[in-house]
Amino acid sequence: MIAVGNQSRCSLREKIASSPSERRLFFMPGFWVLIALLSVPLVGCASSRGVSLRSAPQSPLAERLQLTSYWGPQPSDRTMQTLRVCHLTDDLEDDPKRTLEKLHGFIDQDPSPEKVHAFAELAYLQAKEAEDEDERAAVDLYGASVLHSYRYLFDERFSNARNPYDPQYRSACDLYNGALEGALRLACKNDSLVPGNTQTLHMASGTWKIKCVLRGTCWRPEDLGKFKFVSDYEIKGLKNHYRTYGLGVPLIAVRQSYANEPAAAKYYPEDLSFPVTAFLRPLTPIDSTSADSANHPSGVVHEGLLELYDPLTTPETLVDNRLVPLESDSSTPLAYFLSNPRFDLATVGLLEPEKLLELRPGSDAPIMGLYMIQPYEPGKIPVLLVHGLWSSPMTWMEMFNDLRSSREIRERYQFWFYLYPTGQPFWISATQMRNDLAKAREVLDPYHQEPALDQMVLVGHSMGGLVAKMQTINSKDEFWRLASQEPFDLVKADPEVREKLRQAFFFQPNPSIRRVVTIGTPHRGSTVSNQTTQWLLSKLIDLPSKLVQSQQQLFRENRGLFHDTSLLKIHTSIDSLAPDSPIFPVMLASRRPPWVKYHNIIGEVPDDGWLSSLASGSDGVVSRKSSHLDDAESELIVDADHTTVQSHPMAVLEVRRILLEHLAELSGRPAVNVADHQAVAPGRR
Repeated sequence: MIAVGNQSRCSLREKIASSPSERRLFFMPGFWVLIALLSVPLVGCASSRGVSLRSAPQSPLAERLQLTSYWGPQPSDRTMQTLRVCHLTDDLEDDPKRTLEKLHGFIDQDPSPEKVHAFAELAYLQAKEAEDEDERAAVDLYGASVLHSYRYLFDERFSNARNPYDPQYRSACDLYNGALEGALRLACKNDSLVPGNTQTLHMASGTWKIKCVLRGTCWRPEDLGKFKFVSDYEIKGLKNHYRTYGLGVPLIAVRQSYANEPAAAKYYPEDLSFPVTAFLRPLTPIDSTSADSANHPSGVVHEGLLELYDPLTTPETLVDNRLVPLESDSSTPLAYFLSNPRFDLATVGLLEPEKLLELRPGSDAPIMGLYMIQPYEPGKIPVLLVHGLWSSPMTWMEMFNDLRSSREIRERYQFWFYLYPTGQPFWISATQMRNDLAKAREVLDPYHQEPALDQMVLVGHSMGGLVAKMQTINSKDEFWRLASQEPFDLVKADPEVREKLRQAFFFQPNPSIRRVVTIGTPHRGSTVSNQTTQWLLSKLIDLPSKLVQSQQQLFRENRGLFHDTSLLKIHTSIDSLAPDSPIFPVMLASRRPPWVKYHNIIGEVPDDGWLSSLASGSDGVVSRKSSHLDDAESELIVDADHTTVQSHPMAVLEVRRILLEHLAELSGRPAVNVADHQAVAPGRR
């Protein structure tokens, strides 16, 4: 994607202030209505979404082992008790390495969970001390801590002694995760965390060969470009933080491009990041009779696997027929990706729509169009999210973050996003989207053998709801009659212009779309589109020059053909949303195909502030009357304004209910009961 991002979000302010006459726009009431209701952050260029770097990695071991205190790090009280029982406290301060070797001898002679846990903890602390002076030794010590923590958790000889209610049990999990993260940090520093690579660890129990492999994911090994650690970052902007607790190290994987990518890769945004969990699995017994204390013992060679999982696809793993949940974090990698300003093109799409026609870096596809931020998975139903005016796919991230947290949703659905220039009339965007969906089907499923792609759900916010709904309309000749009573064959124009005109006026419903959810959509237009705002945006929006020129040529060569040119002369999206636009009655009168179901969510400004007095009976941009949809299967009113309705918890729960209902109907089960849903998420229907 092009490098515009947050810088472009300042362009409106700069553009308006470029001359004294244009600066007068600031004093026009219509301008401030538009600015306030569309909530564009003109007061600053910094994005509130993304992540910030922590001063120190977040770790549950920090307080327990006093990692950051003046007197730390220090072993826990229970480890000190174990050392006293074994008469090993005298050597701890003077020769901690010798203490570790002696403790290993005690474990060989009389293994117990307490001794194994103490060894794991001491090895971890010594690894922390060794990081700055001897990285090789630190890796070995971290490895010893991981493997002994694993032994504590899974050695069958300890099955009767292990107590999952004992805080030491969770401590062993934290040691496993913390020591593995410490080793991985050093591996990433040396660029050795690569699927297929083998790492050698030297410990008192012998030599370990650890091979890195990719497990339980639709990503390919070549996709993994670089790794970041979730514990280094704090989320900014996303309200909800979804994590699971178990074993493993949550990572942020940043995707890289490569030769011979899968066909779906053309829809992945640049620098896409996604969650990965690293899990270390020994393949041979950890306990060994060898107590050789040399740096490179000659004992038996053990083998292990460092497994990299996609926790969204594989949230747990099996260890000795025990289901073990993986530690994971799906929100931080998403927030890390949102920190990239190149994905937020709201103002560019409104004011400079031609820029979205430029090509994506290293691709023959334009910036506008279909995007995926997870791998394409055959068998999963697409949910295509379509943003509204002065917006971008960023507007969906709260809903996406919430919906993806549901295992039932993510196991059956894949989420796609559509980016389009919101400065142009919505029916042009609908035409482009129609073509883009057809091309995507040819790329992903050229032989039309994938049934899940024929169960697609569209969710559109604001003007995006109109773009989405137009995918399900049979135009017949109703739209063409708005402009001309003459046959379309009489139109004189260049072949390219003529074909684009034909596609805009004549189209069939997409047979692959089964449901459309509209949120805060102006089905009858919006009064925000008035003479003042239309004039304002006509001064601000730079339409593609080719579009303007071809329109002028069309009128010159077809004098007398059009009885009404108002529809053809609409230049901007704000013009197209005028309540008196002739397209709305035709859209409302169009019968929905029998295979499609509509659902509707309406926002209404709560009656508890100054805005409610100005926006009574509306969401501040779209009136309740305009938002209503007669042929909707369900309609929910949410107490939210236009800019927040799509991320409101009630709207998210409603979309989740609709998606579950869709699955229930496909499987022949009873649909989700609306009354039951109201008990969970009360709303006005």
